[in-house]
Amino acid sequence: MTHQPNKQFNTYKEGLDLEFLREYCMEHGERRTFLRGETLEEAGEPAQWVAFVERGCFKYMVHNDEESKDYCTGFAFEGEFVADFPYCLDGDVSEVSIEADMPCEVRIISGRELQALFDSDPKMMLHNVRILKNLFKMVYGRDLDHYRYTARSRYRRLIDRCPQVVQMLSLKDIASFLNITPSYLSTLRKEMTYETRAEGKRACTMPRKKE
Repeated sequence: MTHQPNKQFNTYKEGLDLEFLREYCMEHGERRTFLRGETLEEAGEPAQWVAFVERGCFKYMVHNDEESKDYCTGFAFEGEFVADFPYCLDGDVSEVSIEADMPCEVRIISGRELQALFDSDPKMMLHNVRILKNLFKMVYGRDLDHYRYTARSRYRRLIDRCPQVVQMLSLKDIASFLNITPSYLSTLRKEMTYETRAEGKRACTMPRKKE
């Protein structure tokens, strides 16, 4: 199987120029450090923040009360933005908890400050619309993937698309994102490793064509 070139994990950025937001965060944002396990937002509390991740990785978590279990719904990596968007713009109740998955450094601004920036100019307002549109496409696509692909296919597509991301994350977090158990993900990894080795051996033993 041929692998695609490495692509963005968070596809909402595709086709968007968010340099204006990065520059704003770098110029006006407060530099803040988060230790692993510290939260940027808490589910059920007013969402407040938008941050540019200079170092580290955050994960988005949602809690299932019936199972008394947390599920990982997404990640924000170095060079990306992390926020419960658009809830942070008006201080609406956060739908997710956002937790540092490792020591992180960010440049952080308030969501209300970003809303004021969007409201300041029609071009800025258009940025808001485009971000919302792309976020919807990304989340909707991920939801559909749970129906049109098996867990094995979803994992294969993930490692084909973003092998560099998979190497950064723990087995537990990847399994949670795929909505499977860590033990099943471990089984998938072993099976795929075996298949890759078998393909390599077959390629080495194939007779070469004569010149």
